[in-house]
Amino acid sequence: MTVAQAVEEALPEYRLVYFGDLARAPYGSKSPETITAYARENTEFLLARGARLIIIACNTAASVAADLLKADYDVPIFEVITPTIQKACGATPSGRIGVIGTRATIRSGVYEEKIRQLLSGARVHSQACPLLAPLVEEGWVNKRETKMIVRRYLHPLKLKQVDTLVLGCTHYPLLKHLIQPQVGKRVKVIDSSAAVAAELRLFLESSPEFAQSLERDGENVYYVSDVTDAALSMAQRIFGRRIDLRKVAL
Repeated sequence: MTVAQAVEEALPEYRLVYFGDLARAPYGSKSPETITAYARENTEFLLARGARLIIIACNTAASVAADLLKADYDVPIFEVITPTIQKACGATPSGRIGVIGTRATIRSGVYEEKIRQLLSGARVHSQACPLLAPLVEEGWVNKRETKMIVRRYLHPLKLKQVDTLVLGCTHYPLLKHLIQPQVGKRVKVIDSSAAVAAELRLFLESSPEFAQSLERDGENVYYVSDVTDAALSMAQRIFGRRIDLRKVAL
């Protein structure tokens, strides 16, 4: 949802069809095979509803399945990892970059690999934070317990003196108010949602013929595989308005 909100803000003239797989989330604890199968089903769902361009708005799915999806589908496919890495590499003054994400994202090693490809000599320090996404989904973004867990997860990165921190999960921007004080105000915190929205805008500006083919009439539609009170509350917090989440079965 944080990616959808960022895209809405950056590109309000285009129509958005969103799918949030709330029934099967979080993905971070699942096997690569399961994540890939889910990612394919989600992509098919969006294409069947007229999507002409896909954004993989989940770091876990992007880290595991992005290359496979790009090979299998003949539409532009964007993911949150590449633009985030580019932004982090441009922001770091010393090359000491921290990455936090789900177990699956960190286990994939995709951030370390791509950062070092772009910035030779970079020192990348990664930390899996498996409890943070579930806490956000439960709405525990201001709880004392969440603050304690954030502190525990970030402590190793503080010891490494990272100067840039990548939020490698699109849940984490909702915890930035807890994360920034823990890593220090001088550390640049990179939000993948804003990074992918900026990349998408540049793509559409440089591809006017494709951009003209995209739908501009009607309203944005938000599908989910489950609806809960916590999801409705989170959607309102992220978008700043009530969102009609439409439950569908894949």
